[in-house]
Amino acid sequence: MPGGRRGPSRQQLSRSALPSLQTLVGGNVGNGTGLRNRSSNVVGLSAPPLSSLITPEPVRHSRIPKLPLDSGLLFEFLLFLYLLVALFVQYMNIYRTVWWYPYSHPAASTSLNFHLMDYHLATFITVMLARRLVWTIVSEVSQSGGGGSLLRYVVLIAARLSLLTMCGWVLCWTLVNLCKNHSVLNLLFLGYPFGVYVPLCCFHQEGGKSQPPAADCDYPVDQQQTDLAESPFFRPRDFLFLLRENLREQFSSPPHMPTHTCPPHTHSHAPELIRAEVEELKSDFNRRIKEVLFNSLFSAYYVAFLPLCFVKSTQYYDMRWSCEHLIMVWINAFVMLMSQLLPPSYCDLLHRSAAHLGRWQKLEHGSYSNAPQHVWSESTVWPQGVLVRHSRSLYKAIGTYNVALPSDVSHARFYFLFHKPLRILNLLIWIESSVVLYQLYSLLRSERWNHTLSLGLILFCNYYVLFKLLRDRIVLGKAYSYPLSSGSLGLKSQ
Repeated sequence: MPGGRRGPSRQQLSRSALPSLQTLVGGNVGNGTGLRNRSSNVVGLSAPPLSSLITPEPVRHSRIPKLPLDSGLLFEFLLFLYLLVALFVQYMNIYRTVWWYPYSHPAASTSLNFHLMDYHLATFITVMLARRLVWTIVSEVSQSGGGGSLLRYVVLIAARLSLLTMCGWVLCWTLVNLCKNHSVLNLLFLGYPFGVYVPLCCFHQEGGKSQPPAADCDYPVDQQQTDLAESPFFRPRDFLFLLRENLREQFSSPPHMPTHTCPPHTHSHAPELIRAEVEELKSDFNRRIKEVLFNSLFSAYYVAFLPLCFVKSTQYYDMRWSCEHLIMVWINAFVMLMSQLLPPSYCDLLHRSAAHLGRWQKLEHGSYSNAPQHVWSESTVWPQGVLVRHSRSLYKAIGTYNVALPSDVSHARFYFLFHKPLRILNLLIWIESSVVLYQLYSLLRSERWNHTLSLGLILFCNYYVLFKLLRDRIVLGKAYSYPLSSGSLGLKSQ
């Protein structure tokens, strides 16, 4: 008020009443960017670098035991066996009869209408379902025959060619007979998954494959613009190359698992190394998820949907039960592939990388206006609770070790998915447990013989998958429950 005592200004309060960054980290602040207050003034420009003053807590990782994992050949055999059982169940639901009627009212002499089945279609589906198993056998034979004698090498090559030739001949024989007996519309259903796979997967390349060449490369600028303007659909050579590479990835086993290194936080290039590792893991994880989704949908399509497309119009079947079987086959194949392609060791690798990456929380404008704020730097390791400004927005560090790009949504998504190491495993257990409980409920309420037999066969396969998931959950739950201290046994600190 006029004539009264003038109190301290709002800027003086922000500098005196609130703790400064010097109090938080034990020194002055600076790295060329400085400290921001509400009036957007920068102080402490002559101070030592910020990365040398802030010492975030070291990231400690739990050491998990090596859990048994099915080999590639064993897993493919079990998956093929499960799909064969599911295919038999679908045929039983479609072509069942009322064979238990008394002889005075004969309805059928067999339990299934075998004369209505198309054996060429069943053989074609079986060959398509066995494609991964056949290729895994060929790959195992090729790897095991590298260091033997010449005679053994010739025998292995002959066996591999004989197996592939036999599968190709059976596939062509079934296709010729299907073309003779069915319309063109029905034949289009045979190759529909491959028609969907090409545009969705072949033209989606990760990371550096789609980036333009560097400016210092000996490449004409006009040619760069021409290649960037061209669409993949108008480049047949690139189309065939992408198709061949994706088919090779589809039939081959996954490559070696990426490795994780814990760079010291005092290293000047540690944030860049962590972000580069996260990008590599993101690409590898997306490739595995793409493989899981395509193979699970592929299996459900050929097992449960394709037989329905070739049923005669006069044939009656339970549509609700067949659609329910289609959903169950897709879910079970999805869980089996996820548990094989995302084993506990791989999930722990993603968790360690997410712990080093950290996460930023975007704050509202005007919040924390009097708190110390810093300009984000890509070469700085930020501790938990620090406020930074990036792209005209305010962010707060959530993790104990933060090097993520605040405005990058993929980094936030990566941290959300993998900062808890058991998140994916718990999700798979919840999905499989829900399927098993629903099938048990349906088994108790079933009144038809084909429903009872179908649920019994499928439940027998689901019990094995659920057992492996629960075993891994119990062991990993105990491993991750140990306190994260450097002196604890079974822990590795960084």
